[in-house]
Amino acid sequence: MTISPELIALCIKQDRRAEHELYKRSYSYLMGICMRYARDKDSASAALNIGFMKVLKNLSSYDQQVPFNVWTRKIMVNTLIDEYRKIKREREKVVYVETYYDNSDFCEVNQALERMDYRHLLNQISLLPEATRKVFNLFAIDGYAHKEIAEMLGISQGTSKWHLNAARQKLKEYIENKVFTSV
Repeated sequence: MTISPELIALCIKQDRRAEHELYKRSYSYLMGICMRYARDKDSASAALNIGFMKVLKNLSSYDQQVPFNVWTRKIMVNTLIDEYRKIKREREKVVYVETYYDNSDFCEVNQALERMDYRHLLNQISLLPEATRKVFNLFAIDGYAHKEIAEMLGISQGTSKWHLNAARQKLKEYIENKVFTSV
């Protein structure tokens, strides 16, 4: 790959035709590098375009003492490594569903819903102590904040939070017993 200093100078001046010519001349060389690192041609093409944009962006810092292909290869390899790291970070964020199926405590939501009727849940809510039931209904169903609930019921915000937590614990126990004892 031979690139003339004149072509590089025109690319630095952001001449679109010169940039296109540089792309055509360096395409096969850079695509060869990308294909060694990428998993498929589409990924290689995407990486090549990202890398070539970096080449154009940093062309003004190119030292003409260094062969152009060596300089572009370094940029392309660094771009490919950056893309690999980015994909790796994204994969680490993903939690695969299969890991849940391996868990012996796993229960499909549909099975849980089949075993539990909303009327049973409403019945359990009605069995809560009066203050706990009121706080739960005001917070979970009607959407009031603890500050508002405290003012309405003449209690502290901490007491409101305590009642909500107590209601959640009792309802959680009921749901767990209902779902897992029916299995």
